[in-house]
Amino acid sequence: MPRTLESQITLEKTPSYFVTQEAPRRIFNMSRDTKLIVVVRNPVTRAISDYTQTLSKKPDIPTFEGLSFRNRTLGLVDVSWNAIRIGLYALHLEGWLRYFPRAQIHFVSGERLITDPAGEMGRVQDFLGIRRFLTDKHFYFNKTKGFPCLRRTEASLLPRCLGKSKGRAHVQIDPEVIDQLREFYRPHNIRFYETVGQDFRWE
Repeated sequence: MPRTLESQITLEKTPSYFVTQEAPRRIFNMSRDTKLIVVVRNPVTRAISDYTQTLSKKPDIPTFEGLSFRNRTLGLVDVSWNAIRIGLYALHLEGWLRYFPRAQIHFVSGERLITDPAGEMGRVQDFLGIRRFLTDKHFYFNKTKGFPCLRRTEASLLPRCLGKSKGRAHVQIDPEVIDQLREFYRPHNIRFYETVGQDFRWE
């Protein structure tokens, strides 16, 4: 991490931090005052999105259903598949809470980040202890991608949107498979809500 002055905030992002076992200890050893921001979304939707992205790079992988279950008839979900395991948020959070107090971790709703980006970013700015400078005027909805993009205030700069890999249509999944996965995740989600004191309404 670069050296940071008292008046500065340094941000760094990596999707794999939250689910990497060694990360909490390493970050704590670097700086125990670090504030952590985690974007979470419905774990079923997240798994489908993960699969869609992998499928675009490896079109010959097994079906989503085949990877999700060890035995679908018995409802045995395969938690060894990374796309499924990542969505066990309460499990991953345990490792972080061994090192960081809950007050140092802020959870962003991936769903609300799409429907109310200014509101979610307002809460992020409050958490970081900075004034709210990102507001509604900084966002516009990109119909092609299906989510908000950042509108820069400088007239000479083009708006900023996430890259080509983001916003692609998800593959169609059997609704019964989705229902089974919702049932699987329900107790894990409830445990997560209780731990963080926030109901993300994924049911």
